Amino acid sequence: MKPALALAVVALSVIAGGAQAPVPSLRLYVLDGGVLESDPARYRLRPEEVGRRELAIAAYLVVHPQGALLWDTGAVADDSWAPGNRAVRRHLVLSNGEDRYITIRSPLVPQLKAAGYAPADVTHLALSHFHWDHIANANLFAKATWLVRQAERDGLFPKSTPIPPYPSNYGYLQNSKTTILSADEHDVFADGTVIIKASAGHTPGHQVLYLKLAKTGGVVLSGDLYHYPEERTLRRLPITEFDEAQTQRSREMLESFLTEKGAQLWIQHDLAAHEKLRKAPQFYE
Repeated sequence: MKPALALAVVALSVIAGGAQAPVPSLRLYVLDGGVLESDPARYRLRPEEVGRRELAIAAYLVVHPQGALLWDTGAVADDSWAPGNRAVRRHLVLSNGEDRYITIRSPLVPQLKAAGYAPADVTHLALSHFHWDHIANANLFAKATWLVRQAERDGLFPKSTPIPPYPSNYGYLQNSKTTILSADEHDVFADGTVIIKASAGHTPGHQVLYLKLAKTGGVVLSGDLYHYPEERTLRRLPITEFDEAQTQRSREMLESFLTEKGAQLWIQHDLAAHEKLRKAPQFYE
């Protein structure tokens, strides 16, 4: 191969992602998606009952010797804003007309890049559920295998409106290679280290993620099974659940699972806890 052509091939592989050297054991990278202004009343909590009113937004890159799974993709699409030298407060209007405000510092892709990965390196995509603050960059990972429960896919692509509204942050997933999950547990890499568990209630096909990390130990990423830690200690349920009874059963199931595995629960929206976590390019193993 001529030198100029070889350099061009290398450049293209860097842009597209290219193959990464296999990691020796499971790694977890925490990606920061900003801070969401929130009202505790939506979770049947009073302001004085919570430590922090704001909620964290997060995504997680799970790197396994056999591939890479991205869990959730944030609340603000990378292509919808231009980062600067300071945090940006974004005003979002949801499909139901409600206003949300998020303060964000870094897009998702540069955080992946800092860890040594590009969207093309992600082999599997799993979303805890279909709500807006977990799917904003889903289109970037449409080449990955999408691991989803039928009820959640139907929530994103309902039969009555098969084409998602434009612009859509997730529309490309409609043509992704898709694995429909039907069992309560799905072992992503078939070795017990990365398991997606059904936890319906917040949405019909809501799910949580269990990771068996060699040094850190067992960790469960909560999705929206909980938002504030006080929901767990005070046993409160949000007012917007798809099925409150199902959520309660899912919480009871998860508590038993945590005890069985001796695992930690990472409440994804818990801002105080999220701020203490190491962020990419640092990782947990």
